[in-house]
Parts: sequence; C-alpha cells; structure tokens
Amino acid sequence: MTNQSSWFETAVADLVDPQDQRVWSIIVSLFGDMAQEPGAQISGGALTQIIEPMGIKPEAIRVALHRLRKDGWIESDRIGRVSRHVLSEFGRTQSAAVTPRIYARDSAPVEHWHLLIAEDGTGTQVLEDVMLSDDYIPIGRNIAMRAGAAPLQAEGLLALDIAPQTAPKWIQDRLCPPELRASCRALLTAVQKAAETHPEEWTPTPLQSATLRTLLVHRWRRVVLRQPDLPAAFYPPDWVGPACRNSIIRMLDLLPRPSAAILSGSG
Repeated sequence: MTNQSSWFETAVADLVDPQDQRVWSIIVSLFGDMAQEPGAQISGGALTQIIEPMGIKPEAIRVALHRLRKDGWIESDRIGRVSRHVLSEFGRTQSAAVTPRIYARDSAPVEHWHLLIAEDGTGTQVLEDVMLSDDYIPIGRNIAMRAGAAPLQAEGLLALDIAPQTAPKWIQDRLCPPELRASCRALLTAVQKAAETHPEEWTPTPLQSATLRTLLVHRWRRVVLRQPDLPAAFYPPDWVGPACRNSIIRMLDLLPRPSAAILSGSG
C-alpha cells in the first residue's frame, strides 16, 4: 500500500503542469471531464479532495469558484452545510464544443485548406477583421489560412484553395511553435513515466482517479486546443502529438470517472 500511495503522489507531481496552475482553468477541465451533463453536480468537499493533492489550497479553490460564477461558467447552491456546483448552460456549451478534440482516439486532419492574402496597407485591416470573426490561422502579416474551401466572396482579399504537400520550416514553426512542441514532449514524458512505474495491483480510489484524470485532461487540453488538426506536412519532425494522444487515452481508460453520487457528496 505504501508503494501505491507513493506512486499516486509521484504521478500527481509529475503530471502537474509546471507552467499553468490557474485554478479556475483546472476546475473547467474537471467539470468538462466529469460533470458535463445537465444537472451533474460536484460538491465543494469532493472538489477540494480532488484538487488539493495538486498542491492547491482551499482558499485558491474558493477564489477560482467565485471567478467562474462571475464569468457565467458555473452555478452554485447550498443544501444544509454542503455546497454544490454545476456547469451553467454557457459552461456546458463551451465544454461540449471542445470535447470531441480532447477525447478523439485519432486525429482527423483536414487535407484541403485555403489562403486569404491581403494587399499591403489597408488590406491587412480587412484581413484582421475576417480573422476576428472566423477561425483563421495567421501565417504572415498579410496571409491567413483556414480549413475547407475558399469563400466565394472575400472582400478584396485573394482567396486560394490549397492542398499542402510540403511546408518549409518557418511555416512549421509558425503553426506548431517550439514552446507547444516542448509542452507536448514534457507531457508525453510525464505520462510515460507514470505508466512505466504504475504498480500492477494498484486500484485508485474514486477521488484519486478524478485527480489524475483532471491533470491529464487539463494538460492535454492546453496542447490539443492550441491548434487545429493539420496536414502532416505542417508538423515539424520533432512533433510528438500522436504519441502523446495515444498515451493520454490509454491512461484515461485505466481511470474510471467517479459516480455521480460520490461527486455530488450524496454517496
């Protein structure tokens, strides 16, 4: 039992994101993974027991919950001495929008893209306005890219359909920047270490499982949502995204979500 307890503590320490301990973001990851259904509740006690092993104090959790209520992400109430929290309709919508990309077992890169190219000067402002309203990726001062077919009307912008076969290093670095690649490598290393040292007979408690799931989802979310699924040509040779995805999914499969009764504090 001592080895199992030590493994849990070591795995948590390894999986904690060294660059992002924003508690409100961790709570968003937790709710998105375990309480996304309408009416699904997490009690204040369960929330604290899940997050405290990450080295986060109860006061920081209370501050984060206050922020999430203020921003319209969660709603809270109290029954007797038990506080309970649920995702708001806005929070559920936001979580549902990214769930397929977080939990997909295989990436599904879009092979056909289009470019919008603006004339230097006033044309760049037109392009910036388009990027603000649509999901375009800037790849230069006056060039942006998006999946799918080019629009029929592009308001003075040159629109070109493309099916990339090769991409130079500067494009790879722009679309998959070095810091993102480093974050993905660090996450892969942490997950592989946890898997290699995992005691064979270890069975997590429901809340230990929740702690580890939250850490995995939180760090993976911050990698996978930072870019779309790109054609292979756009990725640099040292990109380990597919291996990281496989390792994350395998570990999540070993960590069952706690029951609704345990999360709500009623069981």
